[in-house]
Amino acid sequence: MSAPEVQYDVADLGLAGHGHSRIEWADRSMPVLRAIRDRFAAQRPFDGVRIAACLNITAETANLVRTLQAGGAEIRLCASNPLSTQDDTAAALVVEYGVSVFARHRSDSVTYRQHLDSVLARAPELVLDDACDLATALHTDYQDLLPGLRGGCEETTSGVVRLRAMASADALRYPVVAVTDTPTKNLVDNRIGTAQSSIDALLRSTNMLLAGANVVVAGFGYVGQGLAARLTGLGARVIVTEIDPGRALDATLSGYAVMTMAEAAPLGDVFLTVTGNRDVIRAEHFALMKDGAVLANAGHFDLEIDVAWLGANAVERRMEVRPHVDEYVQADGRRLLLVAEGRVANLAGAEGHPAAVMDIAFGIQALSAEWLLRNEPGALPAAVLEVPPGIDREIARLKLAALDVTLDTLTETQLAYLTSWSS
Repeated sequence: MSAPEVQYDVADLGLAGHGHSRIEWADRSMPVLRAIRDRFAAQRPFDGVRIAACLNITAETANLVRTLQAGGAEIRLCASNPLSTQDDTAAALVVEYGVSVFARHRSDSVTYRQHLDSVLARAPELVLDDACDLATALHTDYQDLLPGLRGGCEETTSGVVRLRAMASADALRYPVVAVTDTPTKNLVDNRIGTAQSSIDALLRSTNMLLAGANVVVAGFGYVGQGLAARLTGLGARVIVTEIDPGRALDATLSGYAVMTMAEAAPLGDVFLTVTGNRDVIRAEHFALMKDGAVLANAGHFDLEIDVAWLGANAVERRMEVRPHVDEYVQADGRRLLLVAEGRVANLAGAEGHPAAVMDIAFGIQALSAEWLLRNEPGALPAAVLEVPPGIDREIARLKLAALDVTLDTLTETQLAYLTSWSS
């Protein structure tokens, strides 16, 4: 295939100037990706490789795209979440960087599907996914493209859950690297980044005082742990709900109240869901909540809070009572406040992770994509694969170097002690 002309469906190309400034600003806080970009530009590991990407269209994502493009890739990009799309960033990618982009803020479901189709139109060799939408489309409507795929990367826990279910059912047809599952990314992206950006979205949307508030955190994985710690630092009284005994014990021994959602529902002033599952907060919980309870979801899909039930059963829905806040009036007069339509709040109600956080996540993504191509076609199994440990260590090393942090090294005596059973 010859290189195509740039194609696009974006809101307004006139926004490109502002988008370019936003991308450059983010790049200042992304030294890991810059170092990888410089190497890719010299070595061209993606020369002529067609990449389809379904990611959040943000300035940070734009710098990942620039990095892969510097390595020779031909990229087509669509949005994994319409509410997270920055229209100026999308325009800048088209105008300033010559990337084919299909993304509009608040696009409807029909347009969203058309954008997925446009991204897959060039028969990709690699796919970069954020919640498995490209993988799902490939395995349902584009099965003819599967033989030409070298592999893919998945950015989110929700997407990895889907992919592992596909693999368990023997339905997955190409190797996918679970980019979200590395020690460095779990620390920086999930525990630190999502916690900060979710609280940022909550404060932007409600301007409420968290000190003294009862905040219910549903799920005590990496994200829940980070949220609970930072909410406590702001003076909130944190309640945790969990289904896993080990995580519930961890939360209890960390000093948080642990109970069921039914027990927490009448107590909570704010509810934050971070489980990756569906119907975590549902009808029986809504019935117990206070007037003015705030509901927000930091998981990828808008299923953790039963938004459909709220829409069907509220006697009145008041849109945008504040930016990104809808009010659902119950039959008894209580008002439940939903942030960002129940979608991923930190992206829909704020700007997502700080660039310094995405520097780590996208660095791992870029090196994982390069690793997939280093393997001969067919050499890797059609399965969900872990990020090679060397990649995680390299990203941590690059980040520490950028922060001017130095480490101790083992002496020969110490190394001998650690590697000999008779020492």
